[in-house]
Amino acid sequence: MSAEYPLKQKRQFKLGLIINPYAGIGGALALKGSDGKAIREQALNAGAEQQAMEKTRIALSQVSELKSDVVIYTASGDMGEDIARSFGFEVKLVYQPQLAQTEEIDTQNLAQALLQHEVDLILFAGGDGTARNLYSVVENNVPVLGIPAGCKIHSGVYAITPRAAGKVLKQVITGELVSLFDAEVKDLNEDAFRKGQVIARYFGEMQVPAELSYIQAVKMGGKESDEMVLADIAAFMIEIMEDDPERLFVMGSGSTVDFIMNAQGLKNTLLGVDVVQNMQVVATDVSAQDLLVLSENKPASLVITLIGGQGHIFGRGNQQLSPELIAKVGKQNIHIVATKAKLNALGQKGLICDTPDEHVNAQISGPISVITGYRDKVLYFVRGD
Repeated sequence: MSAEYPLKQKRQFKLGLIINPYAGIGGALALKGSDGKAIREQALNAGAEQQAMEKTRIALSQVSELKSDVVIYTASGDMGEDIARSFGFEVKLVYQPQLAQTEEIDTQNLAQALLQHEVDLILFAGGDGTARNLYSVVENNVPVLGIPAGCKIHSGVYAITPRAAGKVLKQVITGELVSLFDAEVKDLNEDAFRKGQVIARYFGEMQVPAELSYIQAVKMGGKESDEMVLADIAAFMIEIMEDDPERLFVMGSGSTVDFIMNAQGLKNTLLGVDVVQNMQVVATDVSAQDLLVLSENKPASLVITLIGGQGHIFGRGNQQLSPELIAKVGKQNIHIVATKAKLNALGQKGLICDTPDEHVNAQISGPISVITGYRDKVLYFVRGD
């Protein structure tokens, strides 16, 4: 698909950038890693070259023609600023390392600052140690994409090459449909590795975008196959609901949400909004005011699908989901459910948030996760116009 899409987001894409300047510095010298100040000093003294910045340059070169559509949030100097400015991107500095030789605390502090600025995606260059440090702050709260630059790359959060990372990033920025999956963060014990022992530790998972595979568990097209896809979506959504029994799940209008309710054996208001808690309906056909009262001092999530045939997620057929409720719940607690065929039919039109509150519309705009099957998600975008 062309980067010149007709109805792109009006607001700039908020890209977080983290470079570990010393990632991979011990590789060429057979130091089997770059963790620890002593190892980095040994590598530098031996004439090792820093490669992470150049690998980031390769990745960003894939999106350089989109610089007017992107603002990069990063740290000063080698941690991101220098490379970003060399391409002419608008840069917002959100962190300043205290020492010339950065440490893991600098990665963590920058990651925390990026979360506070609500970036759409974090692009980072490093190895497994960098991924581990990033995970300790970000966890599963924002999509990330790794540029492989370290000695150890056992984590699944990295693209296969820096250029591949840039190509996926371009798809995300231009609003193409990309897969979104949970990838493992692993790291080796470097001291053991230097003694010939491979001891990998699992730390957790982060959300990673990837080129979309349109192959699903079932074929699209007929009624039977559509129902099988919806069954997969329902199974995943039910799993999410079962894992959080105290949370209120506000079930929006539409046939896809209706399918999820029926799969649980719960009565559903097809053209209204119901509330489920601990796999039981606690309120039916509720009003906007009812929802604000019910969700007071309680964790809540919204389960919605596309309404109106044009990609609307709010403002058409579900006005009970008020701007006040949406703001209260937060973008991270909105579960959009739809088949890939339904999203693909929209092309690059994007989803539409059309509430009476322009501030809330702007908060929801940008990339958003959409559940499209059992543990199957894609990253699409909500238009900002």
